[in-house]
Amino acid sequence: MIPYQTLFTQLQQRHIEYLVAGGFAVNFHQIQRATVDLDLIIHLERSNVLEFVRLMNELGYVPRIPVKAEELAEPDKRASWIADKGLMVFSFVHSKSSYETVDVFVQEPKPFAELYQRRLALKAFGSVIDVLGKSDLIEMKRLAGRDKDIFDIQQLEKKK
Repeated sequence: MIPYQTLFTQLQQRHIEYLVAGGFAVNFHQIQRATVDLDLIIHLERSNVLEFVRLMNELGYVPRIPVKAEELAEPDKRASWIADKGLMVFSFVHSKSSYETVDVFVQEPKPFAELYQRRLALKAFGSVIDVLGKSDLIEMKRLAGRDKDIFDIQQLEKKK
């Protein structure tokens, strides 16, 4: 089984609003990039987050930090994590295969509806996968500014 295949299928079936970001997004934009963790931007509207958390629980993913996953749905809690801990992503780790990690941004980099309008919708694994659009991906990588992000930007900009 392909890692995250069931997750992608269930995200679509449950109508959870999300976008793939990070290294997987680079791969989906046809640039080969080694990566293991799956970065997601989910619409941080309460019911969407709670449905996402239910799905993660059902699939055997648990929070990396010692908190209840449902706290991700609380704007005040997310704001506290950002201000007090500098948290950028909330990580879920699969309870049976620790290499499967899903990192969820605790703050939408831009209004979700804006990002979603510019998404790349790909058919793969028998479902549609919603991926951050190329310009938004480049912008996020530029803000991150790590060496691997700069390399990704160069590769994405070469690709027409």
